[in-house]
Amino acid sequence: MRGYGNLIDGYRRFRANQSRPARQQWQQLVEGQSPRAVIIACCDSRADPAIIFNADPGDIFVVRNVANLAPPFEPNGARDGVSAAIEYGVTQLNVPEIVVMGHEKCGGISAALTGHFRDARAGEGGFIDRWMSQIDESAQAIAQKHGSSPEGHRLLEEAAIRQSMANLRTFPFVAEGEQKRSLVVLGCHFSIRKGELWVFDEAEGSFRPA
Repeated sequence: MRGYGNLIDGYRRFRANQSRPARQQWQQLVEGQSPRAVIIACCDSRADPAIIFNADPGDIFVVRNVANLAPPFEPNGARDGVSAAIEYGVTQLNVPEIVVMGHEKCGGISAALTGHFRDARAGEGGFIDRWMSQIDESAQAIAQKHGSSPEGHRLLEEAAIRQSMANLRTFPFVAEGEQKRSLVVLGCHFSIRKGELWVFDEAEGSFRPA
């Protein structure tokens, strides 16, 4: 079959390796889902939350975008798939957790830090530039002090996680869920090089190994 690369081969291995319990699980999942968390992650192919959290189908409701950003609540904004997914996960699926998961060597973070796509046209980096403008203030401050060094990248990756957590709390239904203690907003950072997850401790204001 042309046009799928090796994807169909992978699908056939997936089908061949399915056990009876796995097939039964799919039959149960078709009736609905009850994920334990919404995870906002980057679309980077190296940082798949399902693999990192060893999740089974139905376990996590994943929202992936460039640089794992959550925009602020904008009820009159343009079409926004991230906000729609957050709304669905919290108000319809009643997840108890929202997790923002950043990662090492993020291309979107690099673009924001270096201004690589600054003022580019749509189709030539303009979509990326507009999306990453959400963290322009942090990017400019960090770039002024650290340039595009590895330290600068890490600091902006962490700053983007914290800002996305703050943006999530501008959604009324998220703020209400936290107030009622039915929802918690969390942040974490995945090191690709080491395969390690670091979680954000809001009380300490820092990341620590999970």
